This record gives sequence, C-alpha cells and structure tokens, in this order.
Amino acid sequence: MDEPEDQLAVSGEAVARPPISRNRSRKRSILIFTVVSLLNVGLLALLWVWLLTPAQPSSSQSAPADPLLGRQAPDFTLPLLTAQGKQTLSLSAFKGKPVVINFWSSTCEPCKDEMPLLESQWERVRSQGVVFLGIDVEDTSSDGLRFLQQHGATYASVIDSSGETLVSYGVTYTPETIFIDRSGKVVSAVRMEITSQQLQDNLNALLR
Repeated sequence: MDEPEDQLAVSGEAVARPPISRNRSRKRSILIFTVVSLLNVGLLALLWVWLLTPAQPSSSQSAPADPLLGRQAPDFTLPLLTAQGKQTLSLSAFKGKPVVINFWSSTCEPCKDEMPLLESQWERVRSQGVVFLGIDVEDTSSDGLRFLQQHGATYASVIDSSGETLVSYGVTYTPETIFIDRSGKVVSAVRMEITSQQLQDNLNALLR
C-alpha cells in the first residue's frame, strides 16, 4: 500500500511532510510587503523634503533686464540749478564723453549719504573727461540749491520740474545712477543708492 504524499517513511515510521509550498508563499508575501513598505517610506521622505524646500525661481521668473540698457540715452534740456536760474543744459552737449547721471532729491535721505561719494569720484576722474550730472526731481530750485550747498556737490545739476526726464529714464525713486558711454548708449543703471565699489567698477568700465 502506498504512503500518502504528505508523509515520509523514516525508520519505519510515518512522518508528516512539511508544507513547503505554503512556507514559500508566506515568505514571498513578507518580502513583498517589506519592499513595498520601504518604497512607501522613501516616497514619503522625498515628499516631505520637497514640501520643506523653498521653491527656487526659474529663469523665466528672474528680474527683467533694464529696458534702457544698450539704447541711446534720451536727450533732454533742463534748467541749471543756479542762483540765477536762467541757463539750461542739454545732454547732447556732452557728445563723445562718458556721462554719469545721478537722479536725486533734497527730500531723499540716501541721496545725502551718496552725494559726497559722487563728488569725490568726480574729482578723481574729471581730468579724464568723465562728466557727472545731477538731476534734481520732485523739488523746488531753492530746496535743490540748498541741498547742493549743504552736501558740497560742485558738479553740474539741473532740475526736472515736469518729471518728463524722470519718466524717460524709467526712474521710480531716488537715488538712481545711469552710466552713458562715449557713443551715447546707456551701459549700466544702478536703481538704488550706489556703493563705492559699484561706482568705481562702472567708472572703470566707462574709461576702458
């Protein structure tokens, strides 16, 4: 008589055969469960890191280039800030020379800190043909003149009473400084209070 399939004859005794296929199936299920659990933990960790990491601006979201750069500087003719107040000055009078235009106002606190720096740098480079020109905006002539005297600026300044020049140069607040090369093109614009390093670097670029 044949022995049942799940029994083995060992030393004349019938021994139950271990359920091999069932054990293998259980091990496989445990392995799959472990792998899936690890994958889920990894995905959750990545999601957590992604949520906590600040979004970086893409190149398309970067600040737009100044539209004035590389273009001919808009010409203007404005009254000189003098006690007489009868003379005018045009940008075109400085054709062929590098020009630094500084927009300022007597009510502008950063302008007070900036003007001595502009004066000292103008004295350094004036012999090389660099023109410094201040444009007083949103001001009266008397306040503008008083401001120049208080802060020792001796380079020429004009007053833009109508705000037309301010608009044509895209000025939104003071101070702002525009650098124009010998060909009359705007090569740089500092749309805030200028630092000593920024001023020196831009002047060096104009003189190359």
